[in-house]
Amino acid sequence: MENNITVYTTTQCPYCKMVKDFLNEKDIAFKEVNVENDPAMMQKVVEQTGQMGVPQTEINGKWVLGFDPERILETIKQ
Repeated sequence: MENNITVYTTTQCPYCKMVKDFLNEKDIAFKEVNVENDPAMMQKVVEQTGQMGVPQTEINGKWVLGFDPERILETIKQ
């Protein structure tokens, strides 16, 4: 089953880079949305998670907040 993964980021966020690097190292495809360039998407993230911070990773409709590699892999396997 293919996963639908979107990482919500900002340009200067070191943890955003860590999430993207981690997914790339694991050869896991993802889409990136830079919320600095798309405030409407940031609003969507806040409405869904209640969190303003990045990175936030949406995996098949479930959210992982921050850089949490174990939780990302666990959520992908669900």
